[in-house]
Amino acid sequence: MLTKPRAGHGAKLRQALGVATAVATMFAVFAAPLPAAADTPATDNDHIPFSSSFAGNFLAARFAGKHKHIRRAAAYYLEALRSDPGNAHLLDRAFSLSLADGQIKTAIELAKEIDTKTTSTPIARLALASNEARNKSYDAAIARTGTPSSGPLEKLTTGILAAWSKQGLGDTDGALKFLDELKGPEWFGVFKAYHAGLIASQANQFDTATTLLTSAYKTDNGAMRTAIALAIAQAHSGQMEAAVKTLSEYTERRTSHPMLERVLADLRAGKKPDLLISSPQAGVAEILYGLGLAIGQDGGGEISAIYLQLALHLDPASDLTRFALADLFERSKDYHRAISVLGSIKETSSLYRNAVIQIGLNYNALDKVDEARAKIGALVDADPSDLRAVRALGNMLRGHKLFAEAAAAYSKGIATIKDPKRPHWTFFYYRGICNERTDKWTEAEADFKKALELFPDQPHVLNYLGYSWVDKGLHLDEALAMIRKAVEQQPRDGYIVDSLGWVYYRLGRLEEAVRELERAVQLRPQDSVINDHLGDAYWRVGRKLEAKFQWSHARDLDPEPEELIKIKEKIASGLSEDATNAASITADKEPEK
Repeated sequence: MLTKPRAGHGAKLRQALGVATAVATMFAVFAAPLPAAADTPATDNDHIPFSSSFAGNFLAARFAGKHKHIRRAAAYYLEALRSDPGNAHLLDRAFSLSLADGQIKTAIELAKEIDTKTTSTPIARLALASNEARNKSYDAAIARTGTPSSGPLEKLTTGILAAWSKQGLGDTDGALKFLDELKGPEWFGVFKAYHAGLIASQANQFDTATTLLTSAYKTDNGAMRTAIALAIAQAHSGQMEAAVKTLSEYTERRTSHPMLERVLADLRAGKKPDLLISSPQAGVAEILYGLGLAIGQDGGGEISAIYLQLALHLDPASDLTRFALADLFERSKDYHRAISVLGSIKETSSLYRNAVIQIGLNYNALDKVDEARAKIGALVDADPSDLRAVRALGNMLRGHKLFAEAAAAYSKGIATIKDPKRPHWTFFYYRGICNERTDKWTEAEADFKKALELFPDQPHVLNYLGYSWVDKGLHLDEALAMIRKAVEQQPRDGYIVDSLGWVYYRLGRLEEAVRELERAVQLRPQDSVINDHLGDAYWRVGRKLEAKFQWSHARDLDPEPEELIKIKEKIASGLSEDATNAASITADKEPEK
């Protein structure tokens, strides 16, 4: 997935306010939360087999919700509501799920019904106020935010919505004053300063905006959107060098991002970038997106979807919101919906290539390897210097054990790297794995050594190269030292600890082998290879009953077909004398220099 920027200061929100608790307080949700969402109206209702009875549809709705089929849950609740239109519980669930599903028109109508027929809920008030802001009915939006809130999250959201509505009415001073006087927990401060800075920017008060955004950025210098907004305000206030410095320093500390790269390119070219937020509607969408992203990362799936759907309703051009929605779908394994959302991102977007990569990875999750290869492969063919696409293609092919194709993909990217630096070590490491698995050991060894040259003592490279040397009976002393060093860095990594145990086994240091392999099994109890290794070590120290138990466990953990045959033979007959002796023969070889 595209690396998600910390827009909206989500980490600070989650630290200050346990989101799961806050959401429970903020929204009286009757049923279990559903972590799926959508950005388009339902299109498959005609294919949903509705029951002829109220009970049937209600139970189907509960079942769909439990299994995270949000579209079906929404459809069944709507159908049940038709049978019992006065049921407040059904009305609330039909509304919430329709909104989370992206059926905005239906959800708004249901919210109006809730507002007139029952005690209005915070989520209904938020939806109606957001819709008023979208329609530029700013006075009506402000009026709806005047209703007493049920908790700090709603107070923050509706407060910022009201401030942006005042800006929509042309009252910048009133908007800034409203935010300044908005009371709440200490963590409100960074949100207030950020949105006040955005409002000042929209009013062309760039000196004020720079001061406010600098305050927000000092509080949370990991928020990419704040960094971009600050740099834009600096540029428009005539501080072009400061603007370049702000984003350059951010990229040195954090992972880069296409949107940030585009703004930084404009700044370096002496161009003042467009404002981050271009309208009051986009301003309201910004708080909804930021909070929706934060809540979703903390597990509040349905509420996150609601916030994100409202954000997209207010700002249909927001591709970041689409990525956040797609991420929700992926976590609920609704890969088709994720593909649909990402597919709506236009080719002109700075996030287009990222979207295509993620679409390919979603096809891969559906085990549609050809579609995945075609999507990502086209990007690599068009621009092999796009190392994000190269990595995605190579990793996907490697995951399917298409090692020769994966090596070719990595090679395309490596060929474009004129001066390899530390961040490039993974490409050599992954290609080394592929070369080793296709019996190209000379090439594999060179790749591993290059990876270590770029990133000395990298534990996974030390482990793989050391393990491979041990398996081939090469450089055993050096291999042992490398794997020990890897274990020192990653003492809780079961695979690396297994490597240490196995090198002891191959060196005939059996008691040490048993000790390390037992520890590896504790760390990775469900790994077939590690359990098989421990079985071998037990056999060689005379613990034959325990060895057969360990092999039987390895057999039941879905080993590779060729390994399964060997394991079954060992269960039936134990280790042959030849195999037992062969294990330590390599220890007698003089390590190659």
